[in-house]
Amino acid sequence: MGDEFDPKQFRVAAPRGFADLKVGERFRSPSRTVTDAHFSAFQALSGDNHPIHYDIEYCRARGYPGVLAHGLQVLCFTAAGAGTFAHAIGDALIAFTEQSSKFLKPVYPGDTLYPQLTIAALNPQRTTGVVIMAATLHNQRSELVLTGEHKYLLRL
Repeated sequence: MGDEFDPKQFRVAAPRGFADLKVGERFRSPSRTVTDAHFSAFQALSGDNHPIHYDIEYCRARGYPGVLAHGLQVLCFTAAGAGTFAHAIGDALIAFTEQSSKFLKPVYPGDTLYPQLTIAALNPQRTTGVVIMAATLHNQRSELVLTGEHKYLLRL
């Protein structure tokens, strides 16, 4: 055959460095439908047992149609590793250094979330560079449920 497989050369995305990135570039992750299983797993992991996340009657008494996702659970859907960005910069990545977010709308079981990271700024330094990403998360009704910012430190 002649084509030997080399696992060291196996990549999900073409490798890119800091200099290859451009402001305005978008990186999307696959959409995901949030399920009761996601809620249960996150509740077990986080230890957050507030009834707004698991007691439907508690939620209905407060005017919500269902249990609400944990804010940090919703934030997890913006993880860069779920899309191609982290794979493309893999060898250049030093650290995920900072994150901020605003939770704008509730997320319920059955909602489908659409994550996107957009390069907002590229700040070169002497031997490293900081990539600032604007994070957005929309639901199936085109409502913006989360905005935020991620910062990544890369080798130049």
